[in-house]
Amino acid sequence: MLETRDIMETISMIRDNNLDIRTTTMGISLLDCADADADRSCTKIYDKICRLAGDLVRTGEDITKKYGIPVVNKRVSVTPVAMLAGMSGGDPVKYARVLDRAAHEIGVDFIGGYSALVHKGFNAGDLALIDSIPQAMSETELVCSSVNIGSTRAGINMDAVKLMGGKVLEAAEMTADRQCIGAARLVVFCNAVEDNPFMAGAFHGTGEADAVLSVGVSGPGVVRSVLAGMPDDAPMDEVAEEIKRTAFKITRVGRMVGSEAASALGVPFGIVDLSLAPTPAAGDSVAHILEEIGLEQVGAHGTTAALAMLNDAVKKGGVMASSAVGGLSGAFIPVSEDAGMIDAARAGTLSIEKLEAMTAVCSVGLDMIVIPGDTPADVIAAIIADEAAIGMINSKTTAVRVIPAIGLKDGEELDFGGLLGYGPVMKLRGKSPSVMINRGGRIPAPLQSLKN
Repeated sequence: MLETRDIMETISMIRDNNLDIRTTTMGISLLDCADADADRSCTKIYDKICRLAGDLVRTGEDITKKYGIPVVNKRVSVTPVAMLAGMSGGDPVKYARVLDRAAHEIGVDFIGGYSALVHKGFNAGDLALIDSIPQAMSETELVCSSVNIGSTRAGINMDAVKLMGGKVLEAAEMTADRQCIGAARLVVFCNAVEDNPFMAGAFHGTGEADAVLSVGVSGPGVVRSVLAGMPDDAPMDEVAEEIKRTAFKITRVGRMVGSEAASALGVPFGIVDLSLAPTPAAGDSVAHILEEIGLEQVGAHGTTAALAMLNDAVKKGGVMASSAVGGLSGAFIPVSEDAGMIDAARAGTLSIEKLEAMTAVCSVGLDMIVIPGDTPADVIAAIIADEAAIGMINSKTTAVRVIPAIGLKDGEELDFGGLLGYGPVMKLRGKSPSVMINRGGRIPAPLQSLKN
């Protein structure tokens, strides 16, 4: 039970520091929607999503009215569609269209799971789905896509890496008239997790229940506010303790909302993903937390150390508040979605090389980074390979979501509007990795994969 002091603290965090439930995401298995006829399969998919998630938006709104806690986004994730394409056949874009239609019908913000898991090779349906991603992203509004190309246990599928370099570029080109939004709804993973409630990388894992409700909580402003009240000479271990205590409080709010939403929808509660997910709004920046720790600007020397401490403290605080912490849980560093990151990138303090170093210790990876529109596909593939290597060696989830800004050069800006924000085109290295990328094959799993 929450005590009066806890309730007042929560009210203050919501009112003054942008605390919110960033997303309630219902994961839905589509395995029982497979059919020898692809059109019948699509009908089953539409009916099941609408039946199970039809009240998801209303439930979030009811919880907001009851407790005053903003539930910002309501989303759905589904079984990787490549599996359906492999079983039912047909044009994979059919599945993208029906997912988009269902998402519009139930009123959610995004639907994830137009995905393929190819970290060790390609199964039936995988290649067809990957090839269709640019078209699927151009023909839909709410569908998000992800491809897992590596893992610590399997190594890195370099054939898939090469393919995805081209598909990211194609997705941007096919939506160039819409700020290249197709690439912003596509993420490439290493060590993807099955219970991630955040987009664009959410999909419903095959080890999950038939349907499950998970929540993603976000409170960068709360953490920053707490640190702003500490003296500049407070030792780093005391700073870490304050972050842990704050993460504990935030997680309890998420657990309460998630449990109530799951009960109302008649599905099991899954996990709380305690990720500090920023937005472009003032006071909602992970970069500003790092600056509150003591950096003049994010990207300065010391940034990686500060981020490592922040990420670790968030996880420690979260797991003490709930036994169901999962997903990605930590600190996100998307450039276009974080006001402090945008400022640092504009100033030249934050480079893509520094961001890559930061991904070794943060929750995910190179996220929402705008790159020149004339970037070759093999350079994009090499960025994916570098990031996958960090995830593979460190046994953590890493991802790449870069947006080639078609027609724009270094220093110009791309503006998505809304939650996806805006950002400067970041400079890349000019030398070619094409010989390495064209080798294909597989980077073998590292020694630490042999844990049995």
